[in-house]
Amino acid sequence: MTLSDVKTALLTVTPNVGHYKVTKKTDKYIVWAEDSGAAALWADGQQQGQAISGTIDYFTKTEYDPNVQAIEAALNAAKISFKLESVQHEEETGYIHYEWIFEVEGW
Repeated sequence: MTLSDVKTALLTVTPNVGHYKVTKKTDKYIVWAEDSGAAALWADGQQQGQAISGTIDYFTKTEYDPNVQAIEAALNAAKISFKLESVQHEEETGYIHYEWIFEVEGW
């Protein structure tokens, strides 16, 4: 799985998916971004591959939003490794903010 697979999986949940920034701020939206190399595979003194990790942030104003499960189902279907990192309620905006860490094979 590659970074483009992350976007493709998230678009099955909602069309409101932004890479690094919000595309359209509504009551429900996703922002995702790669942020580091998680691991590298070396052979014969050359890098042969690497894993890229990043975050997926889902913002919703709906308690028990079914899109939370839909995001995880989409990532599972795409065989993208992930874990739920945190859930926060943002008092100022009223959003419930879900954050997942994902890892894929590279670019």
